[in-house]
Amino acid sequence: MRLLFKIFKTIPTLLGLIKDEDVSFSVITRLGKLYLPNYKFTWPEIQWFYDKKLNSILEKFGEKNGFNAHRRLAIQELIKLTENIKGDTAECGVYLGCGSYIILESNIKSHLHKFHHIFDSFQGLSKPEKYDGTYWTASAFNVSEEKVNENLSNFDKKYFSTYKGWIPDRFEEISESKFSFVHIDVDLYQPTLDSMRFFYERLNSGGIIICDDYGQTTCPGATKAVDEFLKFKEERMLYLPGGGGFIIKGIKISN
Repeated sequence: MRLLFKIFKTIPTLLGLIKDEDVSFSVITRLGKLYLPNYKFTWPEIQWFYDKKLNSILEKFGEKNGFNAHRRLAIQELIKLTENIKGDTAECGVYLGCGSYIILESNIKSHLHKFHHIFDSFQGLSKPEKYDGTYWTASAFNVSEEKVNENLSNFDKKYFSTYKGWIPDRFEEISESKFSFVHIDVDLYQPTLDSMRFFYERLNSGGIIICDDYGQTTCPGATKAVDEFLKFKEERMLYLPGGGGFIIKGIKISN
């Protein structure tokens, strides 16, 4: 492992000496296939990589050079499918607020006057249980409510509200609401299951639920929770290429 780390530390220096982007990409993919044989590279000539608006949001949240860009793009694009679906929006598990920022960018332009509900413990993850594996630990992703509100300060508070507490303790406060778009990113089995149970029943037809953790090998509990919940429903969660998955309420998917 130390040897592998040393090899990858040399890659930036090596690529810095190579001015041809095609050659650089070839070097990266060859090394990747050697050391990460199951990793699926994507072509670099993709237009959204240069999306100034998305990149500015990613940069604001320290994600421009991270591994979440594909999933942030999924939020930005899938929420467009719900622009004419009535109902509020919600996010369960907000971390620094990047997902909610993208959702709010959509909501403030909506002619349907959508309100955004943000649920988080603001104490990090709860204690992982038997279905969750060993990757995560309690308190991971601990970000304060004040920090999230600061990160979302571009938006008037009339457009959103934060609900501090463990999921699902505060869901009852919005039990009469209907929804068009929900983003679930809580990593673990029980809060994922609780979120699916609550929001699916209140999701309008054509509305979308994204589970950021679905299909992630580090989040077996989240995947199990979604599959269990949808077992006797007509929808199935479809994989997103950058990780996670989504359903559209009322769209039947065969097994």
